[in-house]
Amino acid sequence: MDEIDQRLIAELRRDGRASLSELADKLDLSRATIRARMERMSARGEIAGFTVLTRADVTAAPVRGLMMIGIEGRGGEKIMARLAGLPAVVAVHSTNGKWDLIVELATQTLLDLDEVIHRIRSIEGVTTSETNLLLSTRKAGRR
Repeated sequence: MDEIDQRLIAELRRDGRASLSELADKLDLSRATIRARMERMSARGEIAGFTVLTRADVTAAPVRGLMMIGIEGRGGEKIMARLAGLPAVVAVHSTNGKWDLIVELATQTLLDLDEVIHRIRSIEGVTTSETNLLLSTRKAGRR
């Protein structure tokens, strides 16, 4: 990706619904150039897709957190499968460093979150954890 592609991606992150005309104006390029670059980046897999975030996505589970988990031995796949089956688990990430897994959680209330945390801590093979609440979120490129 060159600098123009990177600027185009940044504009799409700011406003994923921007029209080709709006993007062309902001980047001082033609609509045909914008379309061609977006098609090329999509074909190469640099743009994996487009999504929309609705109010319901945010309010359905307003209590959100990240739980870092340390596990013992080689039970990571089994633990990841159990975690993925919990309704409050949005995503499970394997990682390096101090923590073996990072789990994204979303619940209706703090009490619900507390129950999920206790349930996760009771999974065989989970040795330690740390949970941080997400207080606010800003997408990359937004001010």
